[in-house]
Amino acid sequence: MTTESTLAATARRMVAPGKGIFAADVPLKGLVRGWWGESAHARTEEDAAHFQEMICRTAGLGEHLSSIIVFPDVLDRRAGDGTPLADLVAEQGVLLGITPTTGWQLLGGSEHEYVPRGLDGLAKRLEAWRERGVAFVKWRVAARVRTGLPTERALVSNARSVAECAALAHQFGLVPIVEPEVEMKGEHTIERQFDVTERFLHRTFEALYEHDILPEEIVLKTNMVVSGSDCPEQAGVDIVAQETLRCLRRVVPPALPGIGFLSGGQSDRDATAHLDAMNRLAPQPWALSFSFGRAIGRAPVEAWDGKTDESSGQTALRHRARMNGLATLGEWSAVAEKGNGQRQPAARRDE
Repeated sequence: MTTESTLAATARRMVAPGKGIFAADVPLKGLVRGWWGESAHARTEEDAAHFQEMICRTAGLGEHLSSIIVFPDVLDRRAGDGTPLADLVAEQGVLLGITPTTGWQLLGGSEHEYVPRGLDGLAKRLEAWRERGVAFVKWRVAARVRTGLPTERALVSNARSVAECAALAHQFGLVPIVEPEVEMKGEHTIERQFDVTERFLHRTFEALYEHDILPEEIVLKTNMVVSGSDCPEQAGVDIVAQETLRCLRRVVPPALPGIGFLSGGQSDRDATAHLDAMNRLAPQPWALSFSFGRAIGRAPVEAWDGKTDESSGQTALRHRARMNGLATLGEWSAVAEKGNGQRQPAARRDE
């Protein structure tokens, strides 16, 4: 009998039933600028740091969140009482992950397509992060849907960067979250989103295979197959669920432990409803979970009262985590959603 590797066990833990991942990798200046939503209290980067402390102090954080993704600077940040934020997270049994990318650069010969920076010197950073308790890293690449875009060269170049990061992560005992995202911003139809998503996933798994990456030891983070944000005809919840699964079944290896979907600009409720609808269909070979950023973070940032503990922001965070936890089980409902008594904001279409 083959013994499961530590990496495979960690990957399964990240997508455990009833839980998912909070992609909290937003810079302090981004919180101040309203990337997750407008806040009456996050007016300066110092305020935003207090908001991050509030997240890490949330009682019950690990009930529906298996993991949280942050930027490397959070490892050096301390709460008001001197406790490292990383320790606050670890005390609740939540795995800590890092986004190692350091920006974007134009793809050579292109005016509209980009590849991420951050592979240079990554080995040393991964080793240092592992020694500080980091369990995984996330590498995001993105494809824009426009006339003539994305090009095949852009898909291949970005897929290779994902595989390079994954190979380095495995070398240093970290689980890679591989994140090929087809952006929803645009006028394209759901059929076009399907085609580009299928191509991008194919190129990603081809590159992972060439780099000897075992699917059991990674987590896939990718987009749902939705209509473009500006498309006149928006596909309904059931169609999104069916088309997303049809696309994934064509490409994703059954050995993969799970998929943590990104929200990609959907409203909080739409992202949750789509995930729930997928989990109500026939069982899939992989766990269907979440790795939401704004679709989890928007509610707490807008509800935040400026406190770092016993805060209204924590109540909102727990609610969104619980709603998405229920969706991983196919048990979410509109009745449960209303239990928080908060207004559901419309989606922002700027990502």
